[in-house]
Amino acid sequence: MDLYLLAELKTISLKVTTVCMQKPPPDFRTNFEATHPPILIDNGLAILENEKIERHIMKSVPGGYNLFVQDKEVATLIENLYSKLKLMLVKKDENKNNSLLVHLKKINDHLAARGTRFLTGDTMCCFDCELMPRLQHIRVAGKYFVDFDIPKHLTALWRYMYHMYQLDAFTQSCPADQDIINHYKLQQMLKMKKHEELETPTFTTSIPVDLNEQ
Repeated sequence: MDLYLLAELKTISLKVTTVCMQKPPPDFRTNFEATHPPILIDNGLAILENEKIERHIMKSVPGGYNLFVQDKEVATLIENLYSKLKLMLVKKDENKNNSLLVHLKKINDHLAARGTRFLTGDTMCCFDCELMPRLQHIRVAGKYFVDFDIPKHLTALWRYMYHMYQLDAFTQSCPADQDIINHYKLQQMLKMKKHEELETPTFTTSIPVDLNEQ
C-alpha cells in the first residue's frame, strides 16, 4: 500500500504482478523458488522480506522517507491487532472476541482524541498502511468465519475507514473479499469450493453508520 500511495503522488512508476502460489509461473519459480509475496523489484534489485521492503522504500524510493514517521504511541497502539484477529478465527470463543473489541476501542478513542483523518495527522503515513489492511481483514474474515462485526458505535474508527476507502492507494491495493476469505481458509486447511474461485470479486467498502449525524 505504501507503494500505491507513492504512485498516486506520482513520485514513482508502479507495476503490480499477482502470482498464484499454488501454480506459480516458471520464471517465478526459477528466480524466487518458494518465496511468498510480497516481493519488490526496483531497478533489477529484488527485496524479499517485509521489513527489508519497508527499509528500502524509506531509504531508496523517492518520497518514501516522508511516509515513515516516528510515533511510539501509535506504533504500540496498532501492534498485535492482527494476531488478535487470527486468535479469534482459530479459537472462536467470546474471550478472543472481547480482546479484539477492546483493542479496536483503543484505536477508536485515539482517533477521536486526535480529531484527524489518519492516525498521526491529516496526511497518511506508514502506520495507516499497516492498520487499514488489518481492519479490512477483520471486517471481511471476522464476519465470514465468526459473524464478528466492528461495532457501529465506534464512529471515529468508521470515519477513519471512510477516509481510507476514498483513497485509490487503498482501493487499488485492497484484495477482494473472496481473496481475503480464501487466505484464511488455506491457513485453516479448509477446502475451497470450485464455485468460489469463479465468483465475481466483491469489495466491502460500505459504511454502516451515518457519519453526518455524529
